[in-house]
Amino acid sequence: MPELPEVEVSRLGITPWLEGVVVERVIIRHPQLRWPIPAEVHLLEGQPLQRIERRAKYLLLYSTLGTAILHLGMSGRLRILPAGTPAEKHDHVDLELANGKLLRFHDPRRFGALLWTTNDPNQHPLLKALGPEPLTDAFTANYLWQRGRKIRSAVKPWLMNNQVVVGVGNIYANEALFMAHIHPKRAVNSLSQEECLALVDAVKTVLARAIAQGGTTLRDFMRTDGKPGYFVQELLVYGRTGQPCTACSHPLEELRLGQRSSVYCPICQPITLQR
Repeated sequence: MPELPEVEVSRLGITPWLEGVVVERVIIRHPQLRWPIPAEVHLLEGQPLQRIERRAKYLLLYSTLGTAILHLGMSGRLRILPAGTPAEKHDHVDLELANGKLLRFHDPRRFGALLWTTNDPNQHPLLKALGPEPLTDAFTANYLWQRGRKIRSAVKPWLMNNQVVVGVGNIYANEALFMAHIHPKRAVNSLSQEECLALVDAVKTVLARAIAQGGTTLRDFMRTDGKPGYFVQELLVYGRTGQPCTACSHPLEELRLGQRSSVYCPICQPITLQR
């Protein structure tokens, strides 16, 4: 499932082709994705796209008449292609552009979404309750410590809660906790301010590295140029159960938290006494 780095990589890939360019035609081949695609999306026709932004895992395509909200779902991906490129199975939406290109949304599972709003998209019901962006100054050690002081649940699923901080999906939560030397089952309120600082730094580092490597391709994700993301080659714990820890050589172990796989090193990430 595309996470924040993959969506940001997609944004970076499409922005040079879309920003300031007029949308000549919107082609909707399958109007039912996760939710029905509203007819108002056709208001993009004849309008220049003012800017392309990302909020959490949502892409925001701004025009003077409103904003298209795009989510890649479980298996969606975007491609920039020459105008007139024949559509294939699961190519559900095209935006034909005045520069001779088209933006194509491909989504085999149809868990993605294309929505429309004429209001501030950050106040849309899907976005308004989201936590801070992890790569901004709003995500700090003090914020994390204050937010978690009374939380007794395990740190890993809490870190993956988009109301706490957006975009730290399963892969990146595994990697960040390992980098910060924090066991995934540690109670949130047992973390010291120093550990919160280490965790915030680790989250920012692992997400920035993933974006620089074009995201992580495990199954479905492809960049807008059709190439995979290469961060999979840098994963330190995720998908490496039983293999030696890169820091101490002890075999990595796995547990289930919130129905998600958590891979960790019991030596480098000990469970300390929880207060």
